[in-house]
Amino acid sequence: STASPVKEGVLEKRSDGLLQLWKKKRCILTEEGLLLIPPKQQQELIKELPFSTMKTVDCVERKGKYVYFTVVMAEGKEIDFRCPQEQGWNAEITLQLVQYKNRQAILAVNSQKHGTGTILKIFLVCLSQCF
Repeated sequence: STASPVKEGVLEKRSDGLLQLWKKKRCILTEEGLLLIPPKQQQELIKELPFSTMKTVDCVERKGKYVYFTVVMAEGKEIDFRCPQEQGWNAEITLQLVQYKNRQAILAVNSQKHGTGTILKIFLVCLSQCF
């Protein structure tokens, strides 16, 4: 992705396996989505979670020094993350997701000449998807 980074750092992702271990991933948040970067020897396995297929960030829970949150993708897949509370990844991802959805709504409105009723509908759809 060519989008410039908004935030970079380490997030812990819960593995999909039976043991559900927490694994550290280097992450880059852009205006287009979240990139999960594996250790150097597996550089070709970069995983992208684009905002275009991200539905919401939810299940925010604070326990001890960590914030636990879930990224829900459009197809229903849920990905669990945690990070130290002071890093604020959950808030930053949510903010970028909302801004992305707003840009998409504005593009949809600008690409066609609509009445105000349609603009209101697009805005309400955006709100329902983001919160």
